[in-house]
Amino acid sequence: MSDIAASLSTIKARIAAAAAASGRSPDAVALVAVGKTHGADAMRAALLAGQRVFGENRVQEAKAKWPDLRAEFPDLRLHLIGPLQTNKVREALALFDVIETVDRPKLARVLAGEMARADIWPDCLIEVNIGAEPQKAGVLPDQADRLITFCRDELGLRIKGVMAIPPADRDPQPYFRQLAEIAARNGLSVVSMGMSGDFETAIACGATQVRVGSAIFGSR
Repeated sequence: MSDIAASLSTIKARIAAAAAASGRSPDAVALVAVGKTHGADAMRAALLAGQRVFGENRVQEAKAKWPDLRAEFPDLRLHLIGPLQTNKVREALALFDVIETVDRPKLARVLAGEMARADIWPDCLIEVNIGAEPQKAGVLPDQADRLITFCRDELGLRIKGVMAIPPADRDPQPYFRQLAEIAARNGLSVVSMGMSGDFETAIACGATQVRVGSAIFGSR
């Protein structure tokens, strides 16, 4: 588990260097450590090394892993970064501090209703299918503004930003820049983009949050 602490230190140093190269403060870029398929012991090692923000792809995996860790480390923040089905909304709101994958009006309506019922109002991000890939979730880029307005103005969701994963087989820079532009024109402060293989490029293009898993915890 000491490898996790060392990897975290390395990633944070790389984030700081990439931010500095873009004329930004290292504090301007948050690290979300992605725990997908890695167990509670690995997460605890990262927590003991000082990491407090984590991402999980699946509600059920998070439900099995994080309640005991939260009792031990009450200041941690957990982000849902995988697709959310409407029948999992209630469970998701009980687990996560941030929902990064609001991608359609139906889900937004269910979230708003459940948030009102539970009086729990987590921050939310709009997931954009930035490469318009048919196999991926997310609102299409040309429909993102409309969904942001609907969620924020009509439903009262706390929309703080946008997130995306660019196509794996193409230069990510144009897609990262496009996502940052969507955030800027909608007055959103959070741009969640960049993973283990491209987070430095994402930071150069304006990421305020990067989601790194395998570079910290090893391959899945």
